[in-house]
Amino acid sequence: MKLSLVIPVYNERATLKEIVRRVVALDLDKQLVLVDDCSTDGSRELLIELREHGLERWLPEGSARRANNEVTVILQDRNRGKGAALRAGFAAASGDVVLIQDADLEYDPRDIPHLIQPIVDNEAEVVFGSRFIGGSHRVLYFWHMVVNRWITLLSNMFNDLNLTDIEICYKAFRADVVRAIQIEEDRFGVEPELTAKVAKMRLRIYEVPVSYRGRTYEEGKKIGWKDGVRAVYCIVKYGVRRG
Repeated sequence: MKLSLVIPVYNERATLKEIVRRVVALDLDKQLVLVDDCSTDGSRELLIELREHGLERWLPEGSARRANNEVTVILQDRNRGKGAALRAGFAAASGDVVLIQDADLEYDPRDIPHLIQPIVDNEAEVVFGSRFIGGSHRVLYFWHMVVNRWITLLSNMFNDLNLTDIEICYKAFRADVVRAIQIEEDRFGVEPELTAKVAKMRLRIYEVPVSYRGRTYEEGKKIGWKDGVRAVYCIVKYGVRRG
């Protein structure tokens, strides 16, 4: 089974090489689909280097790849947002399972085998990670936690689900599910959009704990209060829509 990891990138030069190294270290046949959202900090130039010269320059000297690793680099023509990056990445994914991986170090790729196992075992078509049902996490913003849980509760009410963390980065899908979804949101509204659309497809959805090392805004965190307002709008929009 081949895994496609769709990795949106926007101004993540400080962590980009390390997250690629950690993903490559997984003993899984995989495709890395890196989508640059018109970065201005040098991330774009790093990805152009990766596309032209391959992984070897990014891996530690003497390191051995543990599995096949294909690399696909997509360069957006302007900054569009995470949803637009996922739309482009999903279209380029060729694996049997498609998983979203952020380019920062907030999420640990070592959780990925556990995350995709319900799909591998044919017990689920979609798997959400969760920061709230186990696993270690960095202690950060109280109100972020409150808003995340309130947004998840509202989403569950509209979609008749019992998820604990819809804003999680880690979402894995069987490939045919990805092909059936047309992403409409360009920014962070993609998270409630994806949740509503898989809920309407009546799929088997699992949730597994993942570790989380959140960032402060000084360290590069990008989501803000406007994205929370948009999330509420998207929950209602896609929750009440038929089909």
